[in-house]
Amino acid sequence: MSDNGVCVLAFKCPGLLRYTAYRCKQLSDTSIIAVASHCPLLQKVHVGNQDKLTDEGLKQLGSKCRELKDIHFGQCYKISDEGMIVIAKGCLKLQRIYMQENKLVTDQSVKAFAEHCPELQYVGFMGCSVTSKGVIHLTKLRNLSSLDLRHITELDNETVMEIVKRCKNLSSLNLCLNWIINDRCVEVIAKEGQNLKELYLVSCKITDYALIAIGRYSMTIETVDVGWCKEITDQGATLIAQSSKSLRYLGLMRCDKVRVDYQVVCFLHNSIVNSLMSYPLSFSIPTPVYYILYIHFIYIYNYSYACLPAFVN
Repeated sequence: MSDNGVCVLAFKCPGLLRYTAYRCKQLSDTSIIAVASHCPLLQKVHVGNQDKLTDEGLKQLGSKCRELKDIHFGQCYKISDEGMIVIAKGCLKLQRIYMQENKLVTDQSVKAFAEHCPELQYVGFMGCSVTSKGVIHLTKLRNLSSLDLRHITELDNETVMEIVKRCKNLSSLNLCLNWIINDRCVEVIAKEGQNLKELYLVSCKITDYALIAIGRYSMTIETVDVGWCKEITDQGATLIAQSSKSLRYLGLMRCDKVRVDYQVVCFLHNSIVNSLMSYPLSFSIPTPVYYILYIHFIYIYNYSYACLPAFVN
């Protein structure tokens, strides 16, 4: 694929709605400018890992593609706040934005998107030069459902707690690789995240208390990943399994104090077991029940007796 090829395509397809060009390192601003100029109805642009893409291309998108709803500029290392702010101010219908390792993208971009794009549902700024001063502006996004804040330059617990309290539709929160995130923060997340279903905490500063709090206070969280959290032990894994009414997936990869040699645990609740017991052996089990069994399949490569009660109680 070349700039010339994309230019011809854009010229001949003015009704183009989606443009995806991952890892096409040979492409430059020429391509994205052509798409922006000839395809005003464009709704989706995913151009991650394009080394030649700069703010000039983003400015054209922001000024000419007003219908844009979904953008992905991860690992486009030359783009900065200058181009991102133009998109934020010009593309008011944005619903999804994903950035990754864009070191020239800072709090100014986050603030601009929060102020100008009220329909945003999915926001990701993994590894960008973003701090709590920018992230706090995301509390304005009432439709926010998925937030990816992995490996943020500086993120404090208070900001995370405030987002969870004010963004009531949040269903997925990724805080991996933020060492400062602690037990108190997770407790507030469990209490305030009324619609939260996924919580990712790999390499965070948490202990068993965080798992206990999730099991005790959350009625909605189904997926928890605490891989590489060195203070997690058998006690935390056992207690969350015993107390949680919603948990389906618990990631414990490299939690070296847990004597359970597996990476992912799914929990089969007593209510499901009881529903199966109600069917006579001579009857065939309905398809929906088979589906439930599949979703809740327990995979244990090797387990310790310390955690065994969690699965039989």
